[in-house]
Amino acid sequence: MTVAPPGSERTIAPAGRLVDHFQHGLDAPICLTWELTYACNLACVHCLSSSGRRDPRELTTAECKAVIDELERMQVFYVNIGGGEPTVRSDFWELVDYATAHRVGVKFSTNGVKITPAVADRLAASDYVDVQLSLDGATAEVNDAVRGAGSYATALRAMDNLAAAGFRGFKISVVMTRHNVSQLDAFKALADRYDAQLRLTRLRPSGRGADVWHELHPTGEQQRELYHWLVDQGEDVLTGDSFFHLSAYGEQLPGLNLCGAGRVVCLIDPVGDVYACPFAIHDAFLAGNVRDTGGFTRVWRDSPLFLDLRSPQTGGACTQCSAFDACQGGCMAAKFFTGLPLDGPDPECVKGHGVTALSAIDPTGVPRPTGDHSHTGPVRQAPVPLGMPTTRRPERFCDESPLTGLEQG
Repeated sequence: MTVAPPGSERTIAPAGRLVDHFQHGLDAPICLTWELTYACNLACVHCLSSSGRRDPRELTTAECKAVIDELERMQVFYVNIGGGEPTVRSDFWELVDYATAHRVGVKFSTNGVKITPAVADRLAASDYVDVQLSLDGATAEVNDAVRGAGSYATALRAMDNLAAAGFRGFKISVVMTRHNVSQLDAFKALADRYDAQLRLTRLRPSGRGADVWHELHPTGEQQRELYHWLVDQGEDVLTGDSFFHLSAYGEQLPGLNLCGAGRVVCLIDPVGDVYACPFAIHDAFLAGNVRDTGGFTRVWRDSPLFLDLRSPQTGGACTQCSAFDACQGGCMAAKFFTGLPLDGPDPECVKGHGVTALSAIDPTGVPRPTGDHSHTGPVRQAPVPLGMPTTRRPERFCDESPLTGLEQG
């Protein structure tokens, strides 16, 4: 499946390793994550953006198109669209069509709730749109405990629809937890069954994930098991570079093996705030807003935060470690939201330094993610209905339905 439209290539200096150039940032992100809405019909326990309720301040259709115009001018390769559940926005397809018409490839993440046979046919006919279906268990028992009752069946129905439409190469995205590491082979078999590609990502203590990270993140033994499995799979399994800290075990995993926050990637949230990383939604990593003078371009190129992230980093005590060149000190967001210093070890450091550092952390002083858009009612045991309530007028529509203010489609 082609994602980046032809002609969107930008020249990167050929001399030296790519990672050395990327450390100091680029004049435009290679790709970026864009959360179009916080509205979601699910309430996944690890949701990085604490999604659920729509924010009435989210960017309008016109404002979204203006951002896409900027991305075209900057020659951004493609955009990862997420949420929330992005497909519940009534203008979702309009924005996807606008992006691809303006030479910005689109990959969007979805729980599959809107992937009907008709939508699957539409997706299969496009060369510049890729789909990433979220699934956190190879069985309903494991998946639904994290993502909500019925979500496994919803995802598989979407896969069936995509396969029937002839869509090949869509992604199955799995957040690794201590409950699904044992299902790695089953996930790969599922992807092969649908002629899809498996994508594994790391569980970070971001959003609602901050409340479950300590109980859900893979154990040290499981991390090693995951590392060896990824080495065996090679480039057949995507990781989005999220496990580069595991390269300290020895052989480097495919990818840049670098934290690209503010250097080659960033996040635009539903209200236009720009953060250094999709997993670092906190005021400490807020670089600006696309509604500010100069738009996204000025935020990316001139924000003090991004310029600082692109400057040489000390690496702290980690630079004395023999594995530093491989792991680069690990994930910024994982350190920040577990209370570790940014120049300290990753909390899942394979040498064990993170475990030691965590034992000295006062949990009352650990930073909390900014913004909680979670549903106010209980939704963990059943999917949130997509239709509006009919028996009474709710006091606050946005608390009752993720589709408030949006057309059904």
